[in-house]
Amino acid sequence: MIPPTESRWGFPPPSQWPIDDDVVALGADLAPDTLLYAYAHGMFPMYLDKKNRTLGWWSPVDRGIIPLDAMRVTRSLEKSARKFRCTVDTAFEQVMRACATSHTDGNWINDEFIASYSKLHAMGHAHSVEVWNADDELVGGVYGVRINKFFAGESMFHLERDASKVALRHAVDLMRLDGMTLFDTQWNTDHLASLGCITIPREEYLALLATAVAP
Repeated sequence: MIPPTESRWGFPPPSQWPIDDDVVALGADLAPDTLLYAYAHGMFPMYLDKKNRTLGWWSPVDRGIIPLDAMRVTRSLEKSARKFRCTVDTAFEQVMRACATSHTDGNWINDEFIASYSKLHAMGHAHSVEVWNADDELVGGVYGVRINKFFAGESMFHLERDASKVALRHAVDLMRLDGMTLFDTQWNTDHLASLGCITIPREEYLALLATAVAP
């Protein structure tokens, strides 16, 4: 797909973003064209104030990415992976809702976000990886937005040990097979760093992004 080159909301260009703040814009909406424009230009939405629904657009000064050729898969993770079954795009909304309720980092994912990203999913722009246990229970997953060779991981969850790591590993494997180049994790964390996630400056990220989203 060719991502939108313009937005009716007049997002500021990177040259006008604050150099020391992860929030680069406020307002707008969660319509599909707004979301696709934002992701293609290095931004993603989260509420600054969920109660009053103040929507912020974030582009972290220090960005987390997982180099596709450098993901760390330990023997322990290999063993865990054999206990699970992975699927793709079979339970997108369930994964989003699980991300919203299973940990505090997902508490900005409300019904408005779920409805908006479900529209992107129906259009083929948002995807999920689901992890199921031996009892066919959904125990882990990750979801995000794809534009050409770029995937923005939005959130993940696990209800059993290593299930979210297995989801990430499966996503990375699929991205390699499809010739994709950039896996964005928004920020780096100790959990992600254990899998090979690294932190790069915003400017470097934007350069990698421009190449990845190009048709």
